[in-house]
Amino acid sequence: MSMRIASAPCCWGVDHVGNPHLPPWQKVLDEAAQAGYKGLELGPYGYLPLDRELLGKALDERDLKVVAGTIFDDLVDPANRDSLVRQTHEICRFLKQLPKLPREPGQHYPAPYLVLIDHVHAERSLHAGHPDKAPRLDDAQWAILMDHIRAIAELARREYGIRAVIHPHAGGYIEFEDEILRLMADIPYETAGLCLDTGHLYYSGMDPVTWIREHAERLDYLHFKDIEPTIFDDVMARQVDFFDACAQGVMCPIGQGIVDYDAIYRLLNEIGYQGYITIEQERDPRDADGSLADVTASLDYLKGQGFQADV
Repeated sequence: MSMRIASAPCCWGVDHVGNPHLPPWQKVLDEAAQAGYKGLELGPYGYLPLDRELLGKALDERDLKVVAGTIFDDLVDPANRDSLVRQTHEICRFLKQLPKLPREPGQHYPAPYLVLIDHVHAERSLHAGHPDKAPRLDDAQWAILMDHIRAIAELARREYGIRAVIHPHAGGYIEFEDEILRLMADIPYETAGLCLDTGHLYYSGMDPVTWIREHAERLDYLHFKDIEPTIFDDVMARQVDFFDACAQGVMCPIGQGIVDYDAIYRLLNEIGYQGYITIEQERDPRDADGSLADVTASLDYLKGQGFQADV
């Protein structure tokens, strides 16, 4: 079995490119390599420069490969469609310029992937993890969301041969169990796969082991994160905004929280999952000086279980 661990810029607090406190992108690459990672996601559009000569050279110098690009944006607003299409072209065009990644025999689709995430909406963020309180899309809004996903996924496949995977995310409009099930009913697997995130599943009231097992046939890619139980209970009780909860430390290094990674490792072997898994640990970028220690601890823990860092 080959399950390869990568990292992502959100471990350094990089979620919104307009945040004035983001660390330099070179620091993210330096520390990812220093921690022992060989794979990295691009992070939100506009953070890493999509320039083959500039970024390609920086990646090569640090022996890093890109396992996925991300569209983390408003997938609901019809006025955002042109921007979503432009991002798809630019990200996929860049991914195709990079060296090919090896494909494991059990992988459904080869990496790199295009990860689609409906971004954290203000009106949903306050209710992240609370399915009974969160506002929901009406049927017309949901139809626009699905149409955007189909358009992005079909464009990425048709013009670039890149597989799109949909990532349910706390604070977005694809978060809760009923929304993910509706998504799977509306978007066939031939169009886009799933990128399940262990931490977001738990945060939003679902058991990661159960969800990975029950939807293994649609699972192309995984994100790992862990949740600090005491802080989680507190932010749930106080109904704290999602990114405020992250700034308070609700996400912690893998193996130090409540997600059962022993059970997940056994399950992934049982279902024959092979390929890439990316660690995420959302945080306030003003706390990025603690990122190196955390991403190192996460990788060391997973390597001790049998996961690999090479790409």
